[in-house]
Amino acid sequence: EVQLQASGGGLVQARGSLRPSCAASGFTFDDYTIGWFRQAPGKEREGVSCISSSDGITYYTDSVKGRFTISSDNAKNTVYLQMNSLKPEDTAVYYCAAGYTVLGPAYYCSGSVGMNYWGKGTQVTVSS
Repeated sequence: EVQLQASGGGLVQARGSLRPSCAASGFTFDDYTIGWFRQAPGKEREGVSCISSSDGITYYTDSVKGRFTISSDNAKNTVYLQMNSLKPEDTAVYYCAAGYTVLGPAYYCSGSVGMNYWGKGTQVTVSS
């Protein structure tokens, strides 16, 4: 059974930090690109950051560059999203997802290539 378990969200003040994690099981982790997506109330879902598990190539959407860092621990089949300098506009439900790697991570975060598996989200709330 495929599982993507996101955890580590929470409530934080602006300029604070969080480090949600995504634990994967049920598929060959190294063959997939793992991504973090978010959806705020009334807004479309957007790709935040994606990482190719096989080679560590990463992608970030412009609004989080320099503030967020995605990393992968392949031994633990887990991907982390270090979020620093958080802003109220980062408030959203954050989901992790996995897509079989055939192209670079930007294609997955942009939605050009669909993700095969989705996990349940974790709420991130940033207060001003």
